[in-house]
Amino acid sequence: MLTEAQTRILARLSEFSESLETAWDVPRSLSLPGLAESLGVVRSALHSPLSSLEKGDLVVTRSAHVIGGGSRRRTVVHITLKGRHELEESGYVSTATSGMSFGPVPEPVSVSGRVEEIDHITSSLSDGKSIILSGLPGIGKSTLASAVAESFSDKGWTIRWASCNIDSDVSSIGSMWLGGNAPSDPSAILSASSSARTLLILDESQELHPRHVGSVSDLLKEASSGPSPILVIVRAPSPFGTLGGFDDYRIGGLNNEAATSLLPGVDADSASEIIEALGGHPLAIRLWSPEEGIPERAEAIQEYVQSTVIRRLSAEGLSSLDELSLSPIPLEISEMEGEEGTLELDDSAVLRWKGESVEPHHLVRNVRRASWTGEKAAAMHSEAAERWSVIEGTRARRLEAHHRMERGDENDISWISENIKEIAENDSSAAAILLESAVNISEDASIRESAVNLALERGEVEIADSHITELPDGPSRKLLSARSARMRGRSSEADRLEQDAISALEPSERARASISSLVRLYDDRLPGTISKGLSETLSSRISEIDLSGLSQSDTEAAKLAIDLVRHGIALSSYDLSTASETRKSIERRLGQDNPRLVMLDIRSRLAARDQGMASQEAIEASRKVIEECDSPLDRIRIIHAALESCGESPPDWLVSAHSEASDMPLREDIAAFRRLSAQRWYWRGILEPNLRLSHWNEAISRFRKAECNNAANELATRLAKGL
Repeated sequence: MLTEAQTRILARLSEFSESLETAWDVPRSLSLPGLAESLGVVRSALHSPLSSLEKGDLVVTRSAHVIGGGSRRRTVVHITLKGRHELEESGYVSTATSGMSFGPVPEPVSVSGRVEEIDHITSSLSDGKSIILSGLPGIGKSTLASAVAESFSDKGWTIRWASCNIDSDVSSIGSMWLGGNAPSDPSAILSASSSARTLLILDESQELHPRHVGSVSDLLKEASSGPSPILVIVRAPSPFGTLGGFDDYRIGGLNNEAATSLLPGVDADSASEIIEALGGHPLAIRLWSPEEGIPERAEAIQEYVQSTVIRRLSAEGLSSLDELSLSPIPLEISEMEGEEGTLELDDSAVLRWKGESVEPHHLVRNVRRASWTGEKAAAMHSEAAERWSVIEGTRARRLEAHHRMERGDENDISWISENIKEIAENDSSAAAILLESAVNISEDASIRESAVNLALERGEVEIADSHITELPDGPSRKLLSARSARMRGRSSEADRLEQDAISALEPSERARASISSLVRLYDDRLPGTISKGLSETLSSRISEIDLSGLSQSDTEAAKLAIDLVRHGIALSSYDLSTASETRKSIERRLGQDNPRLVMLDIRSRLAARDQGMASQEAIEASRKVIEECDSPLDRIRIIHAALESCGESPPDWLVSAHSEASDMPLREDIAAFRRLSAQRWYWRGILEPNLRLSHWNEAISRFRKAECNNAANELATRLAKGL
């Protein structure tokens, strides 16, 4: 007859496919540390029951590579057919969850005790309340939240889980809650994610960088008034302070009976002494090793971690611990300088796994960091910066930048200036954090301008304004102030500031800024016929642009840009004659074989309408152009033009083409791309009416980031009328 421990082991192993028995790579949950972690026991507790199961041919062990675990093989365990049969005969019934889940929901872990806490939190959330769950590091907050989530999932609820690190912001939280291609605007995120029988969870909130705490706090406040309860997990003290609309719930250590279950195989008296010495702290108990004997009664868990857990590590283990503790984000083992010590850390229950990435448990990490002097930490960051500097890729640049900033050398500011765009293209949240650090150690105005530009691209007007006030007077400051004013909806003030700035620029810069302003004004509208007033304003602006200060090559480029705007005005006004004349001018500049002309021609065909719709031949011709187009950006533009020409019933192939194009990321640091992204969200709202509220909220937000107030206001009016 199976014991309780044996049944739990077999039940966990039975969740995995038989095909893994011969697989080259297997999940970490089948390794001894992973199995112990999921069962909520110390590693030594597996020895006796596993040995008995293996002798009875109910399980087999072998060496295999663990996914994300580095190159060394590890001992893994598989349940046999006899074991599955024995488990079934024992009366065990699988309790598979039924609700959908999104985000990095943790693997199910056996929870010791906490029945009262789980019942209280589950009941409160079921009643529509939102909760902030707090406690010491390692006390079991995430494990408790996972059990609560599993309870709701069993009832058919949808679970949306986000887990924070230093680079997390509102946009990344939305991506975890909703999956890929999620909106970034808080209202749009909540419109898409909040609904009845949905639980929103935000874990590791204390890891947020102060740069992003305010916006995440605003997201949570707005979410608390919606239909979905929210569970926020945070290490005390909370970075949010007091959050209105949330109930606080703090957990402490386990009682003696619950904690004893973490130490199977230890006699009752010894277990009681261990638990009392460690204050019932579950992580500290799992970090305990039988070789240590009974720990001394510690004044604080941190002292136990420092004096016992860290001290017993080998030199290799300490080296790996330092590398992981130094990193701002979890690392894959393959990214580390040496993986030798990670196996020891995993066997010692020091590591936390985030998918295929690892980091130390925050309790251990924080204790280790506190043991470094300022000089030692700076030297370690300097060494890490040098190591990452020879590794290619945007992730390496982000990590190199972090270590450069942490070593506090002002000479690194020029490096930040040169590399911040590459980092921002991949992760604007991380770039924003780095720039905040850079402006704190440097008076370089170009760094502060970069911080302003990035804040405006992210729609963080208040942060941008705080930096603008520190810039020296001049055209650059006025142009940035104009952008800020336009994003706040103060169009008249923005236009005045912009014109003042442009008039003070050098002739060549004045021409470029004038053309940029012209293109933005042309794009500041929703699809449809261009108004007579806007057409006249654009024509007037064109006549005022002075190109005399440009070189010959720049002059040709500027004239081409102006001709393209003229062509767009003519098509939007259904003035096909003027469009044809402008097309000839464009052909003279580009050459008759330039593929850009194909784009212009298909747009012209789509602009010819009968009762508001283009001909079927024109729409089919656009399909061929879309399928053969090499430029993803031109493809999106033609898709939008085709959608505009189809009326209310676009063909299925065009809807599918737009859906595929919606997955392509667009750079946020280029104004034209930001405007195209806003238009894409507009069309998503047209094509997906069930998500129109979320999609159009996102489109409005992105139009404002792109300084297109007219388009944003018009769409907001349409949305309000629709509601």
